[in-house]
Amino acid sequence: MGKLKDIRTGRLIIRTLEMKDKEAFFKYRSLPEIYQYQSWRPINISEIEEFINKNISVCVNKANSWLQLAVCLKEGQMIGDIGIHFMDDDYQIEIGYTLSPEYQGNGYAQEAVKAVIDYSFTELKKHRVTASVDPDNIKSIKLLEKIGFRKEAHFIKSFNMNNQWYDDCIYAILEDEWKLF
Repeated sequence: MGKLKDIRTGRLIIRTLEMKDKEAFFKYRSLPEIYQYQSWRPINISEIEEFINKNISVCVNKANSWLQLAVCLKEGQMIGDIGIHFMDDDYQIEIGYTLSPEYQGNGYAQEAVKAVIDYSFTELKKHRVTASVDPDNIKSIKLLEKIGFRKEAHFIKSFNMNNQWYDDCIYAILEDEWKLF
């Protein structure tokens, strides 16, 4: 276990979320079009600070923990985030991703998600990566399918958020499938 090393792509740097990211993180995470599909909606900047303080201490591969990564342009501007849920076993993770609306439509989310998945299979030696998505979140589903994920389940009214029940779809990809993709 330890800390995650920076992941670099042609246009992005993906690293552990830090306190310097708090304003950018709060700005897009508190938008209705962002939190409509997410269970966490930050109320104020102090809630963001608390979240980041907890995140900084998370170790890679610690069972049943979440690590939030900042997705940044090479120049340093944070444009989104990716969460990694380290499951109870050593072979699977769940991911979630969010991109600020002003940066959507440029391929950044796909580039970042692919880089994190590749890192998960090559560096973290994972066997399987899953993603949980609301069936109405068409953009997210298209991204997952475009990079090779397959739909494994559609659970009816299985997720309670703000005292309302929602459907939940599970998408996944195996290391063997990723190598072929």
